[in-house]
Amino acid sequence: MIYYEVQVELEHHLAEAFHRYMCDKHIPEIWATGCFETIHFDQQTPTHFRTVYAAATKTQLEHYLSNYTQHFRADFQAHFPEGVTATRSVWSEIAHWDHHGVHTEPRA
Repeated sequence: MIYYEVQVELEHHLAEAFHRYMCDKHIPEIWATGCFETIHFDQQTPTHFRTVYAAATKTQLEHYLSNYTQHFRADFQAHFPEGVTATRSVWSEIAHWDHHGVHTEPRA
């Protein structure tokens, strides 16, 4: 699994609008691309959020990055032109344990 993580730090007065935008528009539209197996949206503090998009393969993530990110970043910028700082990173899964304690490693 390949994880595309976006962390966002924002000004306090934007938190409620950001939460609504992410849950009602941004994440559902990204989900509709079909590029990800799962997406989760997390909050660390009132002004620090992250979204983790899980793609089955690097090719799947690259398809998303090549074909969709420009549109979604522009829409995000239109809704939040200031007061928001985003950082992005890509993670490759090394190993995984499920709720039964079963350990697996991705296939090469």
